[in-house]
Amino acid sequence: MKKMIAFVLALLMVGAVMAACGNNKAGNSSSSGSSSADSNSGKTEATGSATGSDLDKVKAAGKLVVGITDFEPMDYHDEKGKWIGFDADMASAFAASIGVEAEFVEIDWDNKILELNGGTIDCVWNGMTLTDEVTSAMSCSDPYCNNAQVVVVKKDVADQYAKAEDCKSLKFAVESGSAGQEQAQAHGFTFTEVKDQATALMEVASGTCDAAIIDSLMAGAMVGEGTGYAQLTYTASLNSEEYGVGFRKNSDLTAKCNEFFTSAKADGTIDNIAKTYGVQAAVIK
Repeated sequence: MKKMIAFVLALLMVGAVMAACGNNKAGNSSSSGSSSADSNSGKTEATGSATGSDLDKVKAAGKLVVGITDFEPMDYHDEKGKWIGFDADMASAFAASIGVEAEFVEIDWDNKILELNGGTIDCVWNGMTLTDEVTSAMSCSDPYCNNAQVVVVKKDVADQYAKAEDCKSLKFAVESGSAGQEQAQAHGFTFTEVKDQATALMEVASGTCDAAIIDSLMAGAMVGEGTGYAQLTYTASLNSEEYGVGFRKNSDLTAKCNEFFTSAKADGTIDNIAKTYGVQAAVIK
């Protein structure tokens, strides 16, 4: 009987030892798995950090994809269909400064943030007003131009609409998602959204709308004597604002752009380009 008890106890001890070994193996496996996960996580973070660089992405692609709209004198086509303008030339100069070429893509202005976050463009460089919506959704450069939203009407009625309060009865055309639309809403104006500011001017010229709200820089280049809209003029100024370039949140291209602005001011690049398009008075010194 004693031998039997001793034999049973021995079996129990062997089982306990084996169970302990099994637990240690499981623990080692778990520890190893954790180390592997930590290691993989570290690799993922390192890779994410590398691939998260917009500057590296742009350099690898050899091009800076710039989101724009048809907006003279900032971005518009020359007679050969090439994009030119103050912003287009500035974007090209910036692209050259980081060793790539600028590629211009015409976008729906109302979708500029979606285009940027979706990666179809690398930046928005198109006389973009630094509104709260823009600065909260993008990483923005330092401001480089002063601007304002102005009312455009036909010349023969301009004296009736010298101030914002005079314009309450007008039906406006505004670019969808623009600072002009924001001003129309802020002033309680009746308005119709259109594709871009050029279309807004066409609406006024054709009589479809009574007035448009566009950027003062565009108004100075596009309406009045010697322009394609000699029958139009601009009257009331609705606000004051600044232009900036928009990049994705936390983009390292933003700092590069600001460095470019500093050097381009110092060497006269900005002034020379501004004079080409008649916007030198609006450039922030």
